[in-house]
Amino acid sequence: MSIGGINTDVALMAVKQGRMGDIGTVMLSKALDQQASEGDGIIKMLDAAAMERSVNPAVGGNFDVSV
Repeated sequence: MSIGGINTDVALMAVKQGRMGDIGTVMLSKALDQQASEGDGIIKMLDAAAMERSVNPAVGGNFDVSV
């Protein structure tokens, strides 16, 4: 069984053996992997926006606001 990407069998085994630090390390590793993945997604979105600006430089660059 897996909860949040962490195998519960591994977590239970670590608890039984008194290795709570190992659980924290695994959770930190998963969090870092997730952050790296999200960062890659943001970079891809920024690259796509840069590509759109190179094709249509006048679109989205200015806007008028009236209150």
